[in-house]
Amino acid sequence: MLVQKENKIGEVVARNFHTAKVFESLGLDFCCGGKKTIGDACREKGMDADFVVSEVSKVQESNGTAAHFEKWEPDFLADYIINNHHAYVQTTIPTIEHHLQKVVSAHGEKHPELSKIDEAFTTLKNELMDHMAKEEKMLFPYIKKMNIAYKNTLEMPVPPFGSVDNPIKVMESEHEAAGGLMALISKLSGSYTPPADACSTYKVLYSELKEFEADLHMHVHLENNILFPKASELEVKLNRTYSTL
Repeated sequence: MLVQKENKIGEVVARNFHTAKVFESLGLDFCCGGKKTIGDACREKGMDADFVVSEVSKVQESNGTAAHFEKWEPDFLADYIINNHHAYVQTTIPTIEHHLQKVVSAHGEKHPELSKIDEAFTTLKNELMDHMAKEEKMLFPYIKKMNIAYKNTLEMPVPPFGSVDNPIKVMESEHEAAGGLMALISKLSGSYTPPADACSTYKVLYSELKEFEADLHMHVHLENNILFPKASELEVKLNRTYSTL
């Protein structure tokens, strides 16, 4: 796809995930803000859209064999998100919490921002764990059932939440909240830059938080910009099929 200023950021990243690094390095949100066009996002930031398009095009040319998540079946994509991103969150949080406690205890008095980072991360953890549980127990299973029904011409029972768009809106809202907490942590930590007196654990902690943010951005992108639109489209197809029978 030839990138243009009229293209939505999320759609560009959906076609080639390597381009996420360009948008991220320039401070352009490709996950929660993925529905904005490159031109609109650049105008809001006071940036040169032509420069951004040029940089994205270079990445596309050098990474033409990138994984095409947008071509995956919804059920496969849902399992990928659970097995990669949900699993990452669940296994990484305890380590970050342990390091946070050690660093706050040792450096909190001199660096009061650490307590605020600890508070924000605790809130983020609680919200993410609840969020992922809702996806795994309610939304993702229904998306899988829709995919099976569509491929096998089976009628779908009406879900308890009405349209699939209803829980999707809730999930997207929670993504916004998680992104806001992660942005706060980034700001408090000076974009994860350890101070001159940082010990080894302090430095490791900031590296872990930076990696956690990068994973969260890709996690949200795969849901907001690829899986959820696929689910909405699938429901429309199913409804159209059975309304004509």
